[in-house]
Amino acid sequence: MSVDTLTIPTQRVAKSRISEVDFDNLQFGKTFSDHMFVVDYKDGAWQNPQVLPYGDMPLSPATSSLHYGQAIFEGMKAYKNGDGDILLFRPLANLQRLNKSAERLCMPELPEELFMQGLEQLLRLDADWVPAKEGSSLYIRPLMFATDNFIGVRPSLTYRFLIITCPVGKYYDKPVKVAVEPNYVRSAEGGAGYAKAAGNYAAALLPSRKMQEKGYDQLIWTDAKEHKYVEESGTMNIMFVMDDVLVTPSLSTSILHGVTRDSVLQVAKDLGFRVEERRVAVDEVIAAQQAGKLTEAFGTGTAAIISQIALIHHNGQDYELPPVETRKVSNQVGAQLDKIRTGQAPDTHNWVYKISL
Repeated sequence: MSVDTLTIPTQRVAKSRISEVDFDNLQFGKTFSDHMFVVDYKDGAWQNPQVLPYGDMPLSPATSSLHYGQAIFEGMKAYKNGDGDILLFRPLANLQRLNKSAERLCMPELPEELFMQGLEQLLRLDADWVPAKEGSSLYIRPLMFATDNFIGVRPSLTYRFLIITCPVGKYYDKPVKVAVEPNYVRSAEGGAGYAKAAGNYAAALLPSRKMQEKGYDQLIWTDAKEHKYVEESGTMNIMFVMDDVLVTPSLSTSILHGVTRDSVLQVAKDLGFRVEERRVAVDEVIAAQQAGKLTEAFGTGTAAIISQIALIHHNGQDYELPPVETRKVSNQVGAQLDKIRTGQAPDTHNWVYKISL
């Protein structure tokens, strides 16, 4: 499909809501920008791309995604550099993962040209919504869901793809406390754990809430077969520094293929740190903590980028980690990633997509 950016119809809001926004006190995911990009799939093709005012959409009670879960999404961020340009971090990597998720859930892939032109036109229109304040960004949520008005277990014949955006501050304002989950499972080998499917997150809500009621912020998910090996932490990939080596679970069909995860590992290598992707046993992590060899643990993801872990709970025992300010690897990698994303450091891997206004 070929779509000229200038030909995507745009319906502007009558009056922007941006004057109502307190950019110094942004709650994550609660304030949405003026417009959204929408395109529908029917008769075997993506059709009628539009940029519309952000707002509610009518849905039939028989909309198939409500019944059978064909729904996927992505998470991205946009920043402003010192010249006022909008900078996107690795948007094509997010599109590639979106299309892998679509394939796993038997949904149509989205063409690169349509995705990028729709995204760029939307961001140009809502450029004033991209915060310039340090630590803030414009969160970008692409999503796709089935739209057939049909109750029957089969792939939908129609779909809607949208991009909505919201200005955000920091996701976590302090290091988190996590607990190893001994019973519930996020995903199993051969399942859809590597996809950003909506149902994956719904299934995680109950065990997460149970741990939060005990005073912990997030879970450490373990493998479905033995609950022996670390997989993820909450909605993030997880990493440890043990014996001065950055270690993270190797990818599989049960682990989300994180764009931030991949970026952190690459920047760590660029900075000269040793990196290992392999199976990581819970017992290995706890033994390293007891021996004083676990110096860092953190989650990685689009929302939080790097989320420091202050404490790990396992088998009734809390294991505290060293103070964040002493953490060499995550602090240096996080600082370097911040500089790359905001145009303050050389982009040697061509990760940054610039939209000049």
